[in-house]
Amino acid sequence: MESNNKLLKIYNGRVITPYRLIENGTVLIDNGKIVSINATDIDCPGAQTIDAKNNYVSPGFIDIHTHGGGGYDFMDGTVEAFLGAAKMHALHGTTALVPTTLTSEIDDLLNTFSVYKQAKEENTEGAQFLGLHLEGPYFAMSQKGAQDPRYIRMPKKEEYEAILSHSQDIIRWSAAPELKGAFEFGREITRRGILAAIAHTDATSDDVAEALENGFTHLTHLYSGMSGVMRRNAFRYAGVIESAFLFDQLTVEIIADGIHLPASLLQLIYKQKGPSRIALITDSMRAAGMGPGESILGGLKDGMKVIVEDGVAKLLDRTAFAGSVATTDLLVRNMINLAGVPLLHAVQMITSTPAQICRIDNRKGSLTIGKDADVIIFDDKIQIKATIISGRVIADSLTDIKNH
Repeated sequence: MESNNKLLKIYNGRVITPYRLIENGTVLIDNGKIVSINATDIDCPGAQTIDAKNNYVSPGFIDIHTHGGGGYDFMDGTVEAFLGAAKMHALHGTTALVPTTLTSEIDDLLNTFSVYKQAKEENTEGAQFLGLHLEGPYFAMSQKGAQDPRYIRMPKKEEYEAILSHSQDIIRWSAAPELKGAFEFGREITRRGILAAIAHTDATSDDVAEALENGFTHLTHLYSGMSGVMRRNAFRYAGVIESAFLFDQLTVEIIADGIHLPASLLQLIYKQKGPSRIALITDSMRAAGMGPGESILGGLKDGMKVIVEDGVAKLLDRTAFAGSVATTDLLVRNMINLAGVPLLHAVQMITSTPAQICRIDNRKGSLTIGKDADVIIFDDKIQIKATIISGRVIADSLTDIKNH
């Protein structure tokens, strides 16, 4: 994304840094980077200015697991879909996201790779694309959830190496570690610098321990599509859910839409893992930012019909959720209002923690001098007032931007 080369000053805001909350602070942006953070207003002749009006000035929200929004899905196979979803999410405070695929035909996946490249070049008005997340197809059929069972299969080295040879943009891949060949798969993608995540799985805690030894470090949408305590021949075994709390090394992501997880589980996860190991994700499908009614999960050509009601997408037979319709501002509101989490910790879980998990915290995830100028302004109700991506003002309802 091209940056705005003009000097931009955001002043009169409650500035959230990694270390403190600065009352009446000022953030100065130049050439797409943060160049100064001050506890008082500073004189910047010629700069564009935004008066934050005592609202919060925060790092932009980072969504590391989303399938789309605004009527678009990343599996639609069009540049328009990528750009449309990115723009909708930007209006809700997302400044960077990881487009996520579903289990699909290989040809559809390869097409998504080429479309992503083009969309990334053209994306100037939406949340920045960080890279792709492949969700599947190497899953346990018993934990498929809304994933299409026609495409679920075991990992084969020839197949995933061929997929990897077609794209340098994959930054995470989710799979079930108990499958035959999954550990070799985990080692290979880790070797390539790709985040190996556990998902849609019936693994035991022993499987998870071995998965950690073979490169898996992250849990995809905790509690959704994964095993809990199970009995085999009368003996109890801890599942993946318990492993999230057992192994401190594991980071987790949670769909904090208030529906996939009730307040009690949001509180439990926060209590056990802490804000430095939890990423808030939307896992949103195309209906995010839209109203209730019928929708499609996955691409328009080959997706599944779903119904959006009660603030969530469901399979038509209502036996499982089919992804959320959340936006990132809702996630933060829910962690504060439902789970009782302090605002600064809620913000951490949607900014610096996902940046660390995806290993981009050297340039994103916090208001720090030298980092990308991905900045949002929101009020006490986490209503987004302005979105700035790489120094470019994408949306601003606070004031007309003025040249001084």
